[in-house]
Amino acid sequence: MNVYPLENMTLEQAMQKQFKLVDCITHHFRGAESLTRGDLGVHQPGNQPETTRKAEQTIAEFFGAEDCILVRGSGTGAIRYGLSAMIECGQKILIHKAPAYSTTQTSFEMFGLIPVQADFNDNAAIVQTLRENPDIRGALVQHSRQKIDDGYSLADVIKTIKHTADIPVLIDDNYGVMKVDKIGCECGADVSCFSTFKLQGPEGIGCVVGRKAIVDRIRKMHYSGGCQTQGWEALEVLRGLTYAPVMLALTDAAVKDALRRIQAGEVKGIKNAYIANAQSKVLLVELDTPIAKKVLAAAEKRGALPNPVGAESKYELAPMFYRVSGTFLKSDPRYGDTMIRINPNRSGADTVLRILAESIQEANEA
Repeated sequence: MNVYPLENMTLEQAMQKQFKLVDCITHHFRGAESLTRGDLGVHQPGNQPETTRKAEQTIAEFFGAEDCILVRGSGTGAIRYGLSAMIECGQKILIHKAPAYSTTQTSFEMFGLIPVQADFNDNAAIVQTLRENPDIRGALVQHSRQKIDDGYSLADVIKTIKHTADIPVLIDDNYGVMKVDKIGCECGADVSCFSTFKLQGPEGIGCVVGRKAIVDRIRKMHYSGGCQTQGWEALEVLRGLTYAPVMLALTDAAVKDALRRIQAGEVKGIKNAYIANAQSKVLLVELDTPIAKKVLAAAEKRGALPNPVGAESKYELAPMFYRVSGTFLKSDPRYGDTMIRINPNRSGADTVLRILAESIQEANEA
């Protein structure tokens, strides 16, 4: 099996990201303001909580973008607002030739968008598809992998689209932010959209960062104070973003350590193991026999999380033992019986391998 996981930042790079974000915070917040819980309602000028606006300016500066807005609805909400601000209902949108993430597909249906597929692993195919469909009015690119064998470079895909057609490009940056060195808007895309809940932030808050023209359109949709992100939530977003890079770099190190030890034969009953982005960077474990469902049930009894809450949210401490992603299963349903995915979350390789070995043994004895 060929897998091409995203390249995570090193621990040193992650530390520098943390330091950079804190430096940006000091550019927009007085010291005493950082120790409050923010403000509520809307204030003029700007018609929004002052704390929220400062947090958005901080995030925009951090990513080198023109503007940013925090929205409700987590990553899905961010993508939906981004789509609604850059493309009209009923128009064609370019996407990768792969099973779409379930909520992304729902968003297309909600807006009546017509997906046109091209293999993003093949730049020539992108060019051909755009030339054969001159009425395509936008593009959505998922930063994380949709298929196990995806290996495209996000920057190359963005560059190819932009050089071929004058259309806006939205990046679904969920599972990539604070893990990789650059997200979509830093690679030339018009906007990046992601969930802050996946980055140790509060429930339900998404982020759209990128071109001011698109962000301004979204801001006009948020006139009511009740639908806006409040100041205390915005501060929680910044705190989560600050802690996320180093925490995620440690998770990456745990994944690599677990893989090395499995490949050295430390755990019996495993055919092979891989590191892949599905959707988070995880350890994919291929079992010798089709006992995946039994292994998952046994792992839960030993403290492993049986499913994601926010995919590395602040609540997910123990390692997660879960089925492979829905998009991966669509590409090959056999993975459901022979493969599991493991995200260490805040645990180390020792805990992962202990639970894995004991669970495989129990499943084989059942």
